Amino acid sequence: MAPGIMPLSCCRAMPKSDGAKKPASETMPDQRWKLQVFYLCFYGFMTQIRPGESFITPYLLGADKNFTKTEVTNVITPVLSYSYMAVLVPIFLLTDYLRYKPVLVLQSLSHISIWLLLVLGTSILAMQLMEFFYGITMAARIAYSSYIFSLVAPSRYQRMASYSRSAVLLGVFTSSVLGQLCVSLGGVPFRTLNYISLGFVSFGLILTLFLERPRRSLFFNRPREAGDAAVPTELDRMAGGDGGGGTRGWRDMVLCRMLRELGALARQPQLRLWSLWWVFNSAGYYLMLYYAHILWNEISVTTNNHQVYNGGVDAASTLLGAVASFAAGYLKIRWTLWSELVIGVVTAFQAGLLLLMNSTTNIWLCYVAYILFRGSHQFLVPIAIFQIATSLSKELCALVFGVNTFFATVLKTIITIIVADKRGLGLSVHPQHLGFAHTNSNQLCCAFTIRAQQRWHGEGMAVPALGTSRAQHAHTQRDTCQGHSWPRLRATLSPQCLCWAGCGCTWAGGPQGV
Repeated sequence: MAPGIMPLSCCRAMPKSDGAKKPASETMPDQRWKLQVFYLCFYGFMTQIRPGESFITPYLLGADKNFTKTEVTNVITPVLSYSYMAVLVPIFLLTDYLRYKPVLVLQSLSHISIWLLLVLGTSILAMQLMEFFYGITMAARIAYSSYIFSLVAPSRYQRMASYSRSAVLLGVFTSSVLGQLCVSLGGVPFRTLNYISLGFVSFGLILTLFLERPRRSLFFNRPREAGDAAVPTELDRMAGGDGGGGTRGWRDMVLCRMLRELGALARQPQLRLWSLWWVFNSAGYYLMLYYAHILWNEISVTTNNHQVYNGGVDAASTLLGAVASFAAGYLKIRWTLWSELVIGVVTAFQAGLLLLMNSTTNIWLCYVAYILFRGSHQFLVPIAIFQIATSLSKELCALVFGVNTFFATVLKTIITIIVADKRGLGLSVHPQHLGFAHTNSNQLCCAFTIRAQQRWHGEGMAVPALGTSRAQHAHTQRDTCQGHSWPRLRATLSPQCLCWAGCGCTWAGGPQGV
């Protein structure tokens, strides 16, 4: 650990004081915080009702706008990656500094701008501006996801976060189904669907104005009350406080010290592993989402809007993603041993799906591959969140996910410049998906699979033969397993130890029956 940095263990084990006041979120009347959470979930649901969103690509390529595939693929869509990277860090900081609500208002205004430009814009510049505002809305999602933590006590974080996330997924599912029903059964034109979406996002702005602005936030706004001195926070410690002193000067140094803490945390193998997965797989996942609808339009060129099933496919993939995320919470395996192999297998599966989407001429097969791709990604997301957050304080957890998202955005932007932008290779959508499969999924799959094999074979340590007992392995590894002798090893046997002998060495494998 870097010198001068507080160890994480002290950030999680906090002394209790009977005389200390409870935080405002715990003393708040039950009905009040419940109503606030309900309203936030309702807001999250309603702001996702944009039935025209699944049909933006066929709308741009159709008779309404009449842009070419090259313009949409290589000129318009790349702006989304650039704008997202440009505004991600400022919005991340402003969200906390302005206490959430102003950023949510900005997000609603950006949504309105998107659909005004879709309805009224006719030039490539107008569509690029539309993608710019789309990048703002994506970056501003952090405001909604973190807003919930200012309303409730820490003991309720997990459950309330699941409620708010479920509200968003239900809203996306409802929006996609509504859009598909309007197109397939109601014969609603894409332009009319965009007017309907404009009405919903305008209603979302009205809902935003009635959100209560929190008095505190995670980093910049931490009011100190009379009882807070007994429970020093992560930021207090990093600012040199002990809970009894003030937080003078912490704004000038705390983020730097937290970054130094991240440097020390990077030595943790599990944190490094899942952060690496988050960066690479998120980049590939969102690039696939950006260009999937263009690929569908190229595979199945139709002028009949009734045969465009983008909304139904988005609804199915959202539903499968929600089920996969829920199922992942009940998966009980030894992650310190199997993480690399699970990531390698799932990523290999994703690579195969990308190759299938790129090579097939059957639109329904492409739809199925898309649904499975999204479901497999959402299956690993909650596992990654748990594996990353399990050893971190709340503040460091937020910073780790912010840094991971930023690096994923940088990688995604670099790939976009090289592969998609007309100033780079300017490839069409089929070669792009082939490139995504090879440069992202295949390389990541190989890296984690090889790493799993190396881990299984002991990373250069002696691997015992079949039938070797724990005592025999401990005896043969006596000089290499941290210098422990066998009596010491027997006393330290632990199911958490990677070594089958329980000695704490890095040998992760083991013969059957040991």
